[in-house]
Amino acid sequence: MADVTLSLGTLVTEIDSLVGSKVARVGTDGDSIDAILPTVVAEPTRASSVGQILGWASGRGVSVSVRGGGTKSGWGGPSGPIDVLLSTRAMNRVEVHRYSDLTATVQAGATLSKTNAVLAEHRQWLPLDPHNDEQATIGGIVATNDSGPRRHRHGAPRDLIIGMTLARVDGVIAKSGGIVVKNVAGYDLARLLTGSFGCLGVILSATFKLAPVAEASRTVLVELPKVDVCARYTADLIAHASTPTALEVSVPQGTMLVRFESVETVVISEATRAAALAEKAGATATVLVGDDELEAWRTHQAQVFVEGHTIVKLTVMPSELVSTLTWLEEEVRVRRLDYGLIGRVGLGVCYLRLQGAIAEQVSLILALRDRLPVGRGSAVIRQSNLELKKLIDTWGPIGDGFRIMRAVKQQFDPTGMLNPSHGPGGL
Repeated sequence: MADVTLSLGTLVTEIDSLVGSKVARVGTDGDSIDAILPTVVAEPTRASSVGQILGWASGRGVSVSVRGGGTKSGWGGPSGPIDVLLSTRAMNRVEVHRYSDLTATVQAGATLSKTNAVLAEHRQWLPLDPHNDEQATIGGIVATNDSGPRRHRHGAPRDLIIGMTLARVDGVIAKSGGIVVKNVAGYDLARLLTGSFGCLGVILSATFKLAPVAEASRTVLVELPKVDVCARYTADLIAHASTPTALEVSVPQGTMLVRFESVETVVISEATRAAALAEKAGATATVLVGDDELEAWRTHQAQVFVEGHTIVKLTVMPSELVSTLTWLEEEVRVRRLDYGLIGRVGLGVCYLRLQGAIAEQVSLILALRDRLPVGRGSAVIRQSNLELKKLIDTWGPIGDGFRIMRAVKQQFDPTGMLNPSHGPGGL
């Protein structure tokens, strides 16, 4: 925490004087995280300024929280006092698009939507599709390793990142990795910060592998007679060498969405075969294209990502997904909770929405953690109100790896001044 003798005016003046321009202001209600009002908000426009602010904060004993688009500010444990809220939104350019190499370097404050609009000029894109891509920034997506349905084919940010520029807590600007796919020098450091929730350093820019924009797309909407058909149908798709970019299940609706993206002839053939396999399994299948396809995916996401509701990220062994869904249906009924779940069938990564009595939500999450011990799965709270956060640990059991995480945190941020409590396990 900052020295109590530092006034608001002193903090603002010191930061502005440090970077040589007006980048700091007093925090307002709209800047609050978990109902905690930041003392000062700083929005630098240059990477060097971020380093200067971090070095100054480290010397002053001032805590710093990092924010991009604000879509993930509530992720992680409850916030403590925030001395300086450091915003990356003013650093929002695609720095370099090396379209001949299928790579690009993007500043942390750029939104995913804006980034892909720029990359689309050469019919390429950063193949990530997390929720709310119009507001979610590259820095936040990388810091949380966030992804969406197309993770099935393209992977998560950790699979796509090949380089990074970051600011350390001592103010030093560091670089890791390269600018082309074959150059992997320092790659591990970029991957280390991916998913670190901003507790090791401030991401300034990242370099990614890109993908060509597909010529055509089709999605097969499968209405399941019962949830266990999901496993048999998925096995049939794999046996027939289908290559969907997304393979999603939704409960309690009891539907699946299977997406194919490639050249027109291929997606028509793949979708037709996938629909036929669904019918063979006793399900009803409809091939969607154009606006109908877009609306199906919008509705799919909207079932879970609802403002004000609790959202839990579940990871399960793919082989145990169906049994977990069956168990969950009974457990929410007993607790009288409203729920919705969508997830990557082939990966066992799901998002569970809950609404109802807080005590019953806590009870269900604890039961999920008992069912998904370390090594077989996890149940991590992604979004909730402050009351629930105070009743249950956000992360749940982490296992022996937490000792290593704590040692890494100590190495990168020995005083714990960066994003305190928001790192994995509350680091």
